Amino acid sequence: MSEQTAIVERPRRPFTSLPATEAVSWILLGLGLLAIPWFGSVYAIYMACLIAINVIATVGLNITVGYTGLLSIGHSAFLGVGAYVSALMWLHLGTPLALNIVGGAAAAFAVGCVFGLPALRIKGVYLAIATLAAQYMLYFVFQQWTSVTGGDRGLSLPKIDVFGFGDQGFYYVVAGVAFVTTLASRNFFRTRVGRSFIAVRERDYAAEVLGINVVYTKLVAFGLGAAYAGAAGALLAAFLRIVNPDQFTLAVSVFFLAAVVVGGRATTLGSILGALFMTLMPELLRFLLETAAGPGADMAGLLSPLREIIFGALIICFLIFEPRGLVGLLHRAFGHVEEVEAKAEH
Repeated sequence: MSEQTAIVERPRRPFTSLPATEAVSWILLGLGLLAIPWFGSVYAIYMACLIAINVIATVGLNITVGYTGLLSIGHSAFLGVGAYVSALMWLHLGTPLALNIVGGAAAAFAVGCVFGLPALRIKGVYLAIATLAAQYMLYFVFQQWTSVTGGDRGLSLPKIDVFGFGDQGFYYVVAGVAFVTTLASRNFFRTRVGRSFIAVRERDYAAEVLGINVVYTKLVAFGLGAAYAGAAGALLAAFLRIVNPDQFTLAVSVFFLAAVVVGGRATTLGSILGALFMTLMPELLRFLLETAAGPGADMAGLLSPLREIIFGALIICFLIFEPRGLVGLLHRAFGHVEEVEAKAEH
């Protein structure tokens, strides 16, 4: 008779789910967001705005892909819907920024529900192809409906001044929307409706047996993820002051999908980390290329192909070596893995 001991890794309760630690983390995050304009440069404020916008969009895609298990690779098209609708409201109706954000999110929600209809019958790679079709269809509308969207030239917007604080005021708006939407997403999946999303992801047939309306859940998941993208698109339009089709290509959708995978699926912290990492990575890459190539080098020509290669390589590496993404690495770093001894006698 011999005894064999196997070491099995089983994640403990993540530290981000502990009530006291989580509350302190959210408070520190809020204070950090408030402090950036006072201690950061103009460039730091610019990057912080861009990161916050990408966080909103990534959280939305994680709702659809991570929590509900509906693969979507047309996310940037929903950003475009929000950006164009908010820009048109601003230019033709003179509505305030808050109403533009709500309008962009509502329009993207409606469009997301329409393009989420294929999810009722298909899944997996077939659903990915359907969302790819949505990406190209909406891009075609952005590019060809020149009387409304301005075609390739796009729409130019005036500079926004929030309460007379200029760039700092706009930053606080973006940071506030990102904070509220991220916290809302975190709490949403503690509700009955949020848990139904997870049940559909695990096994939609079993979820239906348990009384969950699978059709309704999938449509809401697509619509809610698109609404987050629409809000991000509205903020992006006001931030860049220009809206054109080249901002909403397939490469942008791949960017957000990579942020979800790299950060960690089905976790709000993963959305934040993924958006932060994927936004800062091109800047770090540009710095390294400038240091290696020296002044006068064509950085745009070098960075463009390398960016796509690195995005693809990151997705593959994380899927193979760390499917839980940066959140998994963070849990390991903090020791939130326990060893379980399973003994079997022979």
